[in-house]
Amino acid sequence: MPLTPLDIHNKEFNRGFRGYDEDEVNEFLDQVIKDYELVMRDKKELEGRVSELTDRLGHFTNIEETLNKSILIAQEAAEDVKRNAEKEAKLIIKEAEKNADRIINEALSKSRKIAMDIEETKKQSKVFRTRFKMLIEAQLEMLNSDDWDQLMDYEMPALEEKID
Repeated sequence: MPLTPLDIHNKEFNRGFRGYDEDEVNEFLDQVIKDYELVMRDKKELEGRVSELTDRLGHFTNIEETLNKSILIAQEAAEDVKRNAEKEAKLIIKEAEKNADRIINEALSKSRKIAMDIEETKKQSKVFRTRFKMLIEAQLEMLNSDDWDQLMDYEMPALEEKID
């Protein structure tokens, strides 16, 4: 156990035949007591300061560990978000490609149907034109024939009889 200033103060020396000067020894011991008290006070203050700094260091170490864990969690969350976004983007692209293929196929099918309708309409138009032309030629031939005048004579009396 270390000496205390009180231990130094209460220390008594045996007197010898030719011993030290008592006043000089007491004065020296008083000086040692003062210095020793000062050293012990400084030691106690420093121990308190060391304890306080150790506590603060522990606190900051905990904060550092917490921040490191938070950073790791944030990085993992960011990676998860990135992976999920990439998966979602791939799904959206696949869906868009599927829809684009469907739209293209529908458009091609409609264009084929329209092309077939156009061809059918052209054929019907050609048939109609041919029949109409034949009808007009037949009507024109009938108008140009001599039979038309006879027909007019024949019908007129019949109409006149009906009018009377």
